[in-house]
Formats: sequence, C-alpha cells, structure tokens
Amino acid sequence: MATKEIKTYSLTEMKDKYIGKVGTADRDDYEYELRMDVLGKMIKTARQERHLTQEELGKLDTV
Repeated sequence: MATKEIKTYSLTEMKDKYIGKVGTADRDDYEYELRMDVLGKMIKTARQERHLTQEELGKLDTV
C-alpha cells in the first residue's frame, strides 16, 4: 500500500491563512492582543515573585 505524504505548514503560514497576512487589520489586532497577553503574564509573574497583591502593586510609586 502506498503511503500519502502529509503536508505540513509553518505557524506563519497558518496565521497568514486563518488570521490574515502581516500588515492587515486582523493580523495587527491579533499580534497586538498577543503582545498584551505576554506583557500581562510578565507583570503577574513579577508581582507574584515579590509577593504583592494587585492592590499593593497598584499603590507602588514608580519613577
């Protein structure tokens, strides 16, 4: 029995196909939301490492 080769796609190809090409409004929105999600997780991790609540973090003075 002959085997059929499975076509593989890169993550970029899948994003282009299902979200839109780089530079389109949908892709820009997706990339922005992704960056904001990563930033939020970084802030949460830093806050937890310092044993701060969200309220305590909000009260900190920054320079």
